[in-house]
Amino acid sequence: MIRIPTRRYWLTGASNGLGAALAEHLLKSGAHLALSARTVAPLKAFARRYPGQVLVAPGDLTNSQTVREIGEQIQQDWGSLDTVILNAGTCEYVDARQLDASLIEHLMRCNLLASNFCIDAALPLLRMGIAPHLAGIISSATDLPLPRTEAQGTSKVSLRHLFESQRMTLAEDGIEVTVVNPGFIDQPLGRHEILPLPLSWTADKAARYIVDHLKLRPLELPLPALSMTSLWPLSLPLGEGRLTIGQPMAWSAPPLIDQL
Repeated sequence: MIRIPTRRYWLTGASNGLGAALAEHLLKSGAHLALSARTVAPLKAFARRYPGQVLVAPGDLTNSQTVREIGEQIQQDWGSLDTVILNAGTCEYVDARQLDASLIEHLMRCNLLASNFCIDAALPLLRMGIAPHLAGIISSATDLPLPRTEAQGTSKVSLRHLFESQRMTLAEDGIEVTVVNPGFIDQPLGRHEILPLPLSWTADKAARYIVDHLKLRPLELPLPALSMTSLWPLSLPLGEGRLTIGQPMAWSAPPLIDQL
């Protein structure tokens, strides 16, 4: 009988929410996981519940040296990786009238630069892996601008561009890239305190769907939910832009200044 090697994953942001749910489903399937997050206790709890399957690799992924050390730890213990799922990130909503530029810098570091550091550390390990696969969790903020998502949307759009550019670059190495767009998930980072959103997926349900469909390696893996186009009115300022059903949208000539 031919023995199929156990697949080895690196999963970031694994301490809570979608990341913890992904870890649970992957570990139940028998996979081996290197788990990263800033909070160590949940990672150690997974290691106790699934002995021999978990490599605890905590750290602040916005620190490039820390990420390099995690990559070195994985290489020393395992030698290679087969799949990397970059889920770590944060979400904060802002008031554009009191926009703090440091918040945009913070989100760019947590959502974009941290993923870039992880990709840099993971690529040598993926090149030695079996049927290597890189997956990145993005956000519906890349589909549609919504109120108070100036910082979040900017970081996630940049993250989408990073993964889609890497897809073209890494094709020569046989590394496939999937962008996962989970939509609106009922987890701490998915709740919008100002604007209620349709949280149609629990973290557990979303994780089960992602694990099942990630095996097909689609270019993009969206979670079926309310169409983002139907949320278009939400991109207008609150209390404005009421649409009248059945009333056609009128076309008007551009302002005179554009004709000069």
